[in-house]
This record gives sequence, C-alpha cells and structure tokens, in this order.
Amino acid sequence: MFQFKKPKNELEYLLKQGNKPSPSIPDSMFISCPSCKSAIIAEDLSENMGVCMKCGYHFKINARERINLICDKDTFIEHDADLESINVIDFPEYRKKLHYAKLASSEKEAVVTGTAEIGGYPCAIFIMEGAFMMGSMGCVVGEKITRIFEYAIANSLPVIGYTISGGARMQEGILSLMQMAKTSGAVKKHSEAGLLYITVFTNPTTGGVTASFAMEGDIILSEPKALIGFAGPRVIEQTIGKKLPNGFQKAEFVLEKGFIDDIVPRAEQKKYLTKLLSFHSKRGAVL
Repeated sequence: MFQFKKPKNELEYLLKQGNKPSPSIPDSMFISCPSCKSAIIAEDLSENMGVCMKCGYHFKINARERINLICDKDTFIEHDADLESINVIDFPEYRKKLHYAKLASSEKEAVVTGTAEIGGYPCAIFIMEGAFMMGSMGCVVGEKITRIFEYAIANSLPVIGYTISGGARMQEGILSLMQMAKTSGAVKKHSEAGLLYITVFTNPTTGGVTASFAMEGDIILSEPKALIGFAGPRVIEQTIGKKLPNGFQKAEFVLEKGFIDDIVPRAEQKKYLTKLLSFHSKRGAVL
C-alpha cells in the first residue's frame, strides 16, 4: 500500500522552515542543577566555583580544582604522588575497578596530599577525590594521609583536610578498616605536638572516614547541605524502623546538633581558612 508513497526528503523540512535549521546545542554546554533544576551554562558554573548561581547548590569538584581554589598560586607541592593500590587480597575484578577509577578521576588514588600556602600561611593538606571509587579509603589512602600528618609533625605545620567518601574500601577487606586506627593515631600524634588540624566536609562524607580522621579535627567545617554520617539514612531507617527527621545528616542538621563547628560556602573558604590559620600562627591574626 506504500509503493507509491513519496520517500521522505530531509531537505523539505528545512525549506518549509525558511532554510533555517534549529541550532544543535551540545549537552556539555548546559548542566542541570539537581536542586533547583535550572539549566546552567557550564562555563558560568565553572567560573562560579561549581556553585549554582540561583540556589547555591554546591556541585562536586575534583581535587585539583579544589587545590586551585584554596591554595595560593604555585605553592602546592604534591607528596607521594606515585603510591598506587594493588589487589592485596585478590578481590574479584578489583584490578579492573582500579583501572577504570584512574581513568574516571585522572588520579592514581582517592586522595591528593602535599604542602601549600593558604593566604600566605604554610600548611600540609590532603584533599580526597570522589571520582576515584567514591573516595573510598583503602591502604594507600590511609598511608598517604598518615604520611602527610607525620610530615606536618616533623615540620610543625597545621593540616587542612577536605573529605569526600563513601567509607572504607570493601575490596581491601579488614586492611581498609585498619586505616581508621592508623590515621587516627597519626592525628593524635599531631595533636600532642600542639598543632592545628582543620577538616572540611564535602558531599558526601560517610562511613569509616567519618568514623576516623574526618571527625577528629580541632575545627570541623562543612560545605552547605553536605551529607555527613556513618551509615546512610535508608540503612538507619530500616534498622530502627522509624522515619528520620527532614534534613537528617545534612550539614545544617549536624551543625544544629553540635557535631560540626560551622558551614562555609565554597567562595568563602579560602578567606575563612586564612583567618583560622592566622589565629594559630606566630605571625598574628588576620582580621
């Protein structure tokens, strides 16, 4: 019945439209805000530090971007950049997961450590990378964080730590859980040396990372609306058989309960950290 039907000519539609095809816009040019659903030009979002201009939602940014935002220009010196995880307990498919994690994050591990200056004040720093297996903590993450604390002790430096994590890395079994005690021991030695440790939570900070070095800062800060906790809300609801309060485990709720000290938007973090470092510096405070 369609033997005499005229074949479709793609040019006919263009002629009907006055030969003005509608523009094709690459998906990468716009990003939808998960909070307010606004369409944001990717370049504008980048210029605004990854924060939605309409509702203030903080998008995730990678470790290198964060280093550029908070550290003084050309002062960051990376430590232990060559440390990489191995399949220490021969967990199925772990080597493949590590390979893809490196490709996804452009990092060799889920944390970047080093020294830098913030507002002219020298410090040791570690920044976790969420794109590397959800920022999970395995042996190398624990080792790198422990080493940067030991370096800070030897050189009398404060430590600034940015956290993002799904917790301990299950592919390394009990060895990953041992990093909780290992990093906590390093934090304690740093504290006993009378040195300052500041943590900044980003979304999400959960599991064994929260239950160890993340919550052990002398001053604990957070980005707005970051998820902070040990187990996730759904796990807790299923365990206790009760509905949790609105905003449970969000930074604002955790601040209200006294578990963190302040919530600091991304654009204000460098200035805020500079002030805190100045209060604990022999050079005097910056007001």
